[in-house]
Amino acid sequence: MHLKIGTRGSRLALAQATLVGEYLKKQKEGLTYELVVIRTKGDRILDRPLHQMMDKGLFVKEIEQQLAQGSIDLAVHSYKDVPSQVPEGFVFAPVFMRADPFDVLVSKKGGFFSLPAGSVVGTGSFRRVMQLKALRNDLVYKNVRGNINSRLQKLDDGEYDALVLAGAGLRRLGLESRITQTFDESECVPACGQGALAIELCASRTDLHAWLAGLANPELDRCVAMERAFLTALGGSCSIPIGAYMRKEGGRFHLFTVFGDENRIVRTENADEDPQVALDKAVAQSREAFNG
Repeated sequence: MHLKIGTRGSRLALAQATLVGEYLKKQKEGLTYELVVIRTKGDRILDRPLHQMMDKGLFVKEIEQQLAQGSIDLAVHSYKDVPSQVPEGFVFAPVFMRADPFDVLVSKKGGFFSLPAGSVVGTGSFRRVMQLKALRNDLVYKNVRGNINSRLQKLDDGEYDALVLAGAGLRRLGLESRITQTFDESECVPACGQGALAIELCASRTDLHAWLAGLANPELDRCVAMERAFLTALGGSCSIPIGAYMRKEGGRFHLFTVFGDENRIVRTENADEDPQVALDKAVAQSREAFNG
C-alpha cells in the first residue's frame, strides 16, 4: 500500500504528517507514503487575527478539495483547526495520537505572573486572550500569526515580551527547551482537541477507514469526541472564545470547558463515569450562563 498524505507546509504540519506516516508504516508491512504539501487560506492570510476572519475552514478547505479529487488518500490536521461541522462526503478516523494538550508561555522575562505590567504577549487565539485577560488584565495582548519558528523569531527580535502557544507544537519540533511555563486547565482551557492529530479521508474509502479505525485508542478518541461535541453544541468557531479538555481519572471522565464572547467567559468543570453526562452538564451550564 502506498499512501499520499496531504498536509500544510509548515515545519510543524510536516512533522505531524511524518509522525502519522511513520506510525502507519509500523502497523502495516510494506506500506509506503509520501507527503503532498497543500497551501491553505489560513497560510496565505497572516495579517488578521483568526477570530476576525469568520471562516470555519481556514486550514482545511483546500486540503479537502484535494481529497475529493483523489489527489491524496488522507490528510493530517491539528484537530484544533478542524471545524465542528464535517462536510458531507468526508470522515475522520478515530484518534490514536495526542501530545500535550495545554497552552504554554515562552518568555525571556520569567513566568506569566511575574511579567512586568504592560508586557506585550503575543497570541493568535481569541480563546487564549479572553482567559489570560481574566488572569492578568494589565498586560498587552497582541495578535501574532505565522509558523512557530517565525513567531519565536519575533519574540527574539523584541517585538513581543512573551508568546502563548500550544505546547504540543513546540514539543513535536524539539523546541520544548523554549517553554517557560505550562498553563493548566484551571488557568487556560485548551482548544477542543488540542494536541490530537486528525486523519481525514473521503467517506468512500471504507477499506482505509476500517483499517485506521482498528488503530484507535478508544479512551483518547472518546475524550476528543466529547471536546468536539461541546464545540458543536455551542456553535463554536475561531470567532468566539471556546475550549474544552477531557481526561479520564479514577474511573471518571473530567471535562473542563470555557465559553464566552468579547465581553466575558464562563468556565465549567464536570465529572462523571459517563462522559456524555459530563458533556451534557457543561453544555447546559454554559448556555444558561449566557441565556439567563
